[in-house]
Amino acid sequence: MNKSFEIYKHKNEVIAIVIRSNFKGKDMRFFTEDSSSQQLAFISHKKGKIIEPHRHNKIKREIYYTQEVDILKKGKIKVYLYTKNGEFFKNVILNSGDLILFASGGHGYRVIKDIEMILVKQGPYAGDKDKTYIDDDLS
Repeated sequence: MNKSFEIYKHKNEVIAIVIRSNFKGKDMRFFTEDSSSQQLAFISHKKGKIIEPHRHNKIKREIYYTQEVDILKKGKIKVYLYTKNGEFFKNVILNSGDLILFASGGHGYRVIKDIEMILVKQGPYAGDKDKTYIDDDLS
């Protein structure tokens, strides 16, 4: 599969979105629905484009599940995706420059080549209440 982005769904629920390092687009392209608690977009503008100065308003939002974005700066990982019930769903390989949004279900990964990665997720962090571990050895 040599796509520049993939959306992985299980029973019409988005489990993950992968944007490959080779993705190209024009203007602004959102990969998530407006209702998603984590918004993910690609932006490409030509020199001279002006984005009007703005700030984001304080709006109360309810977030029921943490969504996470991982940006693999360097290396290679094998990502394991799981359904919301903790059942194995699919493996995905990420390489340097790829990005993944974990929208629902579960995930884990095995490092194939030494990595440097940036992780972005909603807070505040709830400690032990924030995760339920899935029994899988990732072999």
